[in-house]
Amino acid sequence: MTWGFVTCGPNEALVVSGCCYAKPLLVPGGRAFVWPTIQCVQRISLNTMTLQVDSPTVYTSQGVPISVTGIAQVKIQGQNEEMLLAACEQFLGKSESEIQHIALVTLEGHQRAIMGSMTVEEIYKDRKKFSKQVFEVASSDLVNMGITVVSYTLKDIRDEELKGYLKSLGMARTAEVKRDARIGEAEARRDAQIKEAIAEEERMASRFLNDIEIAKARRDFELKKAAYDVEVQTKKAEAELAYELQAAKMKQRIKEEQMEILVVERKQEITVQDQEMQRKEKELIAQVRQPAEAEKFRLEKLAEANRARVVMEAEAEAEAVRIRGEAEAFSMQAKAKAEAEQMKKKADAFREYRQAAIVDMLLDALPKMAAEVAAPLSQAKKITMVSSGNGDVGASKLTGEVLQIVTKVPEMVKVITGVDIMKVNPQHFPDGH
Repeated sequence: MTWGFVTCGPNEALVVSGCCYAKPLLVPGGRAFVWPTIQCVQRISLNTMTLQVDSPTVYTSQGVPISVTGIAQVKIQGQNEEMLLAACEQFLGKSESEIQHIALVTLEGHQRAIMGSMTVEEIYKDRKKFSKQVFEVASSDLVNMGITVVSYTLKDIRDEELKGYLKSLGMARTAEVKRDARIGEAEARRDAQIKEAIAEEERMASRFLNDIEIAKARRDFELKKAAYDVEVQTKKAEAELAYELQAAKMKQRIKEEQMEILVVERKQEITVQDQEMQRKEKELIAQVRQPAEAEKFRLEKLAEANRARVVMEAEAEAEAVRIRGEAEAFSMQAKAKAEAEQMKKKADAFREYRQAAIVDMLLDALPKMAAEVAAPLSQAKKITMVSSGNGDVGASKLTGEVLQIVTKVPEMVKVITGVDIMKVNPQHFPDGH
């Protein structure tokens, strides 16, 4: 051997012994300087070894023979110096197969021991517990040899002597599982049906509650709407009543103003009548010179009486305006009588003209009479006319009604005065119309 450095890979370790070392120098995966002749260098493998641990026909605690196959991974621990030194003492100079055999025999012994302390059911049902016990027991022995058990797994369980034992266990378990599955399925179906019934009940309850809330909301809406409608109708009625009241006030005011206008017109008519009387008087004086002074005096007295009557009539008209509606009928009657008396007086005063004078006065009053007849219609706010299908409709019908009333005036004049104005010759009028 030449002197110099010796190296090794990470899967092996160098063991240097001899001069200068009281105990061997262990170098896992590295290098070392070796003196030839006085020092010796050896190698030991640190590879992981996979072992198939077979334990055929092992009697369990119940005396049932079964066979078990386990898989273990072991290796010499190179990082722990004491374990590596123990491995060198045990396996240095041996091949890797020899080391595997020693580890396999040790594991198989511990595996058989654990199988003998457990029942078939325990091994079959709780493989993790079996693997853990084998791993712990084997590790405690192999660690003294410098070997570490990396992992252990139970691979297979067989009952070669008693065929069907494990199968029976499986079938029983399968039956149990199927039974539990059926029970679970039935319970799940039952729970599902119960939950569906509860859900349906809750849904119906929610629906009924929702319907109740909707009904309550609809009821509240209807009540509020009715209250609002009542308030609106009340306000509307108040507005209409206020409008009608205001309209009545306006009508009353208009009527008062019309009465005032009538009073003014009556006063103007009195003034005109006075002037007309004066004119007629002068005309009579100019045209009738032969009448006696007594007749003239009588006519003057009649004129004064007529003037006094007209003044009293105007005062009566003013009084009628003041008391408005209460004395309106009486005023109209007094007015009619006064006008009839006035006409009579005028007829007496102008008896020389006889029928022509009366007709002239009636013709002067005829437009006013027509206006009085149409006055109520002008104040009407609304007129409803119903047609029977014959005759005129609308404004022509209304105008016809007014004209029909006016055409009855000559007949009324004839009844009152005895004069038929329809037969009077226009040439007899004083002004010739």
